[in-house]
Amino acid sequence: MMAAPLSDPDRKRRFVRDKFAAVAHRYDLLNSVLSLSIDRSWRRITAAEVAALPEGPILDLCAGTLPLAVEIARQRPAGRVFAVDFCPDMLLQGMKGSGYQARRGEIFPVCGDGEELPFPDGIFQGITIAFGIRNLSRTEKGLEEMGRVLVSGGKLAILEFSRPRVPVLGPFYMFYLHKVLPHIGGILSGDRSAYSYLASSIQGFYAPEVLAGMMASAGFTEVRHRPLTLGIVTLYTGLKGS
Repeated sequence: MMAAPLSDPDRKRRFVRDKFAAVAHRYDLLNSVLSLSIDRSWRRITAAEVAALPEGPILDLCAGTLPLAVEIARQRPAGRVFAVDFCPDMLLQGMKGSGYQARRGEIFPVCGDGEELPFPDGIFQGITIAFGIRNLSRTEKGLEEMGRVLVSGGKLAILEFSRPRVPVLGPFYMFYLHKVLPHIGGILSGDRSAYSYLASSIQGFYAPEVLAGMMASAGFTEVRHRPLTLGIVTLYTGLKGS
């Protein structure tokens, strides 16, 4: 059922946008429920990767309902965070939240495509992307665009779902991913297919070593990846080469 939207870049882009629009009103609740609120600590760790960078704007790509943008602004007071997402419903939902309202002078939501960023070259000190690179229709193109808009030496931090490598955990994780997650997600959001896509996209995404290699091929140096929470997610970092 999911193969057609995933196989063609344009169809995948439309499919993902429509699914995010459908669940935007419940997105934050579902993140907390389905991750047992661990997603907050993952975002704190990711934001810390760019919090101490030199003065200058930060780009939060695939920003969704703005939770990571808000956390970056909290850790980097008086800075500017440009929060880009291609689904306006997600951004609008995030702008209703208290986190954004408290820091609206520091966070600038922008509706845009991660594969064709609406910014000139070399203007961001850092870029974050949480649970979004998996949804890009052309991963290599997205990485090239991130490198284009970073300053020389600027930092990229990617937070993404991965598959635990602890053998005993594997069967339980797969059961949760394909049975529990779509069921709960469907009940709370009203769109089971969106969470079936989530499960399929996690299982079919690149292994950490492969994505790290793609970052290196896109011109990033000092590329590292480390698992968080037994490898349920992986944090990738790299610097834009000169």
